[in-house]
Amino acid sequence: MVATVELADGTLVPTLGQGTWHMGERGADRRREAEALRLGLDLGMTLIDTAEMYAEGGAEEVVAEAIAGRRSDIFLVSKVYPHNAGGRKLVAALERSLARLRTEFLDLYLLHWRGSVPLEDTVEAMERMREAGKIHRWGVSNLDIDDLEELGPALADCATDQVLYNLEHRGVEFDLLPFCQRHRMPVMAYSPVGQGGALLRHPALQAVAERLGATPAQVAIAWTLRQPQVISIPKAADAAHVRLNAAAAGLRLAPEDLAALDAAFPPPRRKRALAML
Repeated sequence: MVATVELADGTLVPTLGQGTWHMGERGADRRREAEALRLGLDLGMTLIDTAEMYAEGGAEEVVAEAIAGRRSDIFLVSKVYPHNAGGRKLVAALERSLARLRTEFLDLYLLHWRGSVPLEDTVEAMERMREAGKIHRWGVSNLDIDDLEELGPALADCATDQVLYNLEHRGVEFDLLPFCQRHRMPVMAYSPVGQGGALLRHPALQAVAERLGATPAQVAIAWTLRQPQVISIPKAADAAHVRLNAAAAGLRLAPEDLAALDAAFPPPRRKRALAML
């Protein structure tokens, strides 16, 4: 069973959700991708994260297929391009996303990363869309502490910060993750198993996985979930992969497992620039 984390407004969401980066890029794969997402929903991973950037809306169309007939069970997240993140452009971008997703509202709408649009303009447009019922809450992605502090009083209304977080990229543990935890703002960890497979081939990770009777990917996901106030959003595009991801929610890493991973992937001892993909 997938555990939950509480947002600042009291809403409970799964700590293990589903990402959709690279979905929708090939028409021939869309049915299989939608079926994988539906299976994930059946297994309790009812938070789905997508973005207008992914396949230029193609991923949102795949999500629409996956959630058809069960929208009320889903916590749906999408993200807006930085160049669309203010004024009428944000309104238009949101309407396009809603149309592709075939829904009347988003549970959470994120600024994908910071661009030239002032944050205050993004917040103003987000709040107007929340008042209109088009989104239920808003948040950010790929923003560091100085950016979050720039939000000022609006920080209290920022539901999450979605960042790159995995064994290879632990910089957020030094300051950003504790900052978000103090503000009751869950961090959403994207690419928890890394990119390209290099992380999953690391001998230390493989050794822990063998000891636990798990896969390296499951250990990597469980490692992100060891932290309070963290939501992990791995992607899976086939049924077997989805089942493995879902099972990672029940995997518990012992102190010796964590120590072995710390030795191989040392936690940060100083401030690091925020890593992004």
